[in-house]
Amino acid sequence: MILCETIDRTGKGYLTVRYMMKQKIWAMGNDFTIKNENNESVYLIDGKAFSFGDKLSFQDSQGNELAYISQKLLSFKKCYEIYNDGELFAEVRKDFTLFRDKYTVDIPGPNDYEVRGDFFDHEYSFYRKGIEVAMVSKSYFTWSDVFGIDIIEGEDDVLILAAAVVIDLVNDDKEY
Repeated sequence: MILCETIDRTGKGYLTVRYMMKQKIWAMGNDFTIKNENNESVYLIDGKAFSFGDKLSFQDSQGNELAYISQKLLSFKKCYEIYNDGELFAEVRKDFTLFRDKYTVDIPGPNDYEVRGDFFDHEYSFYRKGIEVAMVSKSYFTWSDVFGIDIIEGEDDVLILAAAVVIDLVNDDKEY
């Protein structure tokens, strides 16, 4: 893991892990590669091409599954479940608000993430108890979706990266 110092919008510095998440163009299903700051592949997300709803396997660079993402089909709100070792670990829900979209990453216990920002421009942040803990920013003028993701040291990188994939899938389904 490579740590770098990042300055947030208030001028406060903290240590973060920086990732680049890129969607594969010519893949069957929703496939992503995630690289670290040294351009080394650290994670792979393998989307199942022929399934009802989105189903994705979040793997390390050796192909070991770290999490499994499954779209909850019979749900009023857009909802995805994230499993770890076969157990439900978190739910990512799109919340309806009057003016802006908002997402909740519901984890058992008091450690939920709230995700707010400009989802149309793919510029948003993850908050835990009101504190910004991860930032996502999309690079434009590329053939495929490329996201820069900075995560504060000590947060659950796999969960935040998996939730960022879910948010990208939900936003790609929208008709603007």
